[in-house]
Amino acid sequence: MVSRSSTRPTSRDVARAAGVSQAAVSLVLGDKWRGRVSETTAGRVREAARELGYRPNLAARNLRLGRTRTVLLVVPALTTEFFAGVYTGAARVAAEHGFGVVLYPSPEGVGPARDPFASAQAALDGVIASSMAADALTAIRGDQLPLVMLDSDPAGSLGAATVNLDIADGVRQVAAHLLGLGHRRVLHLAADVPSWTFEVRARELAAHLAAAPGTEVRTARAPISIEGALAATEAALTAPGPRPTAVVCDDDKLAAGAYKALRRLGLRVPDDMSVTGLDDLALATAIDPELTTVRLDAELFGERGMRALLAVLEGREPEGGDIPVGLVVRGSTAPPGASA
Repeated sequence: MVSRSSTRPTSRDVARAAGVSQAAVSLVLGDKWRGRVSETTAGRVREAARELGYRPNLAARNLRLGRTRTVLLVVPALTTEFFAGVYTGAARVAAEHGFGVVLYPSPEGVGPARDPFASAQAALDGVIASSMAADALTAIRGDQLPLVMLDSDPAGSLGAATVNLDIADGVRQVAAHLLGLGHRRVLHLAADVPSWTFEVRARELAAHLAAAPGTEVRTARAPISIEGALAATEAALTAPGPRPTAVVCDDDKLAAGAYKALRRLGLRVPDDMSVTGLDDLALATAIDPELTTVRLDAELFGERGMRALLAVLEGREPEGGDIPVGLVVRGSTAPPGASA
């Protein structure tokens, strides 16, 4: 049996224990031994490495290859669990391929961010970035690395590949659901964030509601916070003119703020006002009544983003097509009340 040393074992220790050269150890542990050393020798090397507790120095190996096997995931500030799900999915696929993922949230949610490395280009193999954090991407020079964009306009994307959820279809499902219930006056509580994904939501909602006769859409903008949504909803619903019968929110956090505003105004959900969200966060089933919203698979989104980056790094064509989304109907939507 090979005795363990108190210091970290080296490839030289493995070579000595197995009675082979260091080159042979490198071939066997790098899985390049076939046709170059015998199967018996390979077995002896693996056994010696196991007995010694030897682990190859991947950092040194990757530096020799000019690769760090590290990917940067650039997202807005982590104000919801959605981007945590994106990270989980990306990290799972990365680990399967020997990569690590560094999560870098833009401090202000959107806007420039400080370079997380002295030189991002020297420390990273590639970047996955949300369009909501595109300004941060430029600040860290990530746009000069192999890049995959999430939630980004494919026609104007900075990246070598773009991965999107089918947000347009999700909004179409919301519009069809509300029109089917009989709603014609809608308040769009829009995220006050300059991002392609929110532009899509506004455009698709307006287009689909306009296709039905007698519809009216008003827009109120709010930062993605419960307090901001509360103030914007209250102001919109106390303004002159016929009151909307439904509030369509750009995400679930805005919907939670809308709920608070409606209660403050003495209105009931869904008896007096229907409310919809978008994301299907844990928050959607924590509020009462539970929220009708569009379910987005954040982990699958992250997985697809990482697979696309691996394809770019390997010179392959990434998988195409948007990721399907689905409306989840719960207790926050109903036909307009009798007073509508």
